[in-house]
Amino acid sequence: MPLNEINILDLIPQRAPFILIDAITHYDPVVTKTVFTIPEDHIFCTADGWMEEAGMIENIAQTCAVRMGYEEKTEKKRSGEIKIGFIGMIKTMEIIRNPLIGERLDTTIMIVESFFNTTLVETKIEVAGETIATCEMKIYLTDIKSHANEA
Repeated sequence: MPLNEINILDLIPQRAPFILIDAITHYDPVVTKTVFTIPEDHIFCTADGWMEEAGMIENIAQTCAVRMGYEEKTEKKRSGEIKIGFIGMIKTMEIIRNPLIGERLDTTIMIVESFFNTTLVETKIEVAGETIATCEMKIYLTDIKSHANEA
């Protein structure tokens, strides 16, 4: 299935108002990329016109969720069911600047290691080619089924 035809809600357990992904733009065995244009009324935005750090962390986590959901939906030996994961660790987080309302986040995760239900990724968020945040994140995938399976 072409990436531009995928409904992002079919791949992630999150629902409004906590969506921080517009589309998956790249997937291969190591790297996944997503985009998100920050709307003015988003729950993680301030009255001063910028996104809070928690929104950036959640954007990275949702990029991981998109990857896991895409694999579940496309790999032949998988169940196709979207499961809930959670952040197990954030290491070496560097926020260079907070993004502004209306800016597009280009988020990249690169798999460093994957073992059973645990995945370690290196991440980067860019705005117009400028790196604004990086970190290492460990994600744990549970056996709990998401409501995305009902969509």
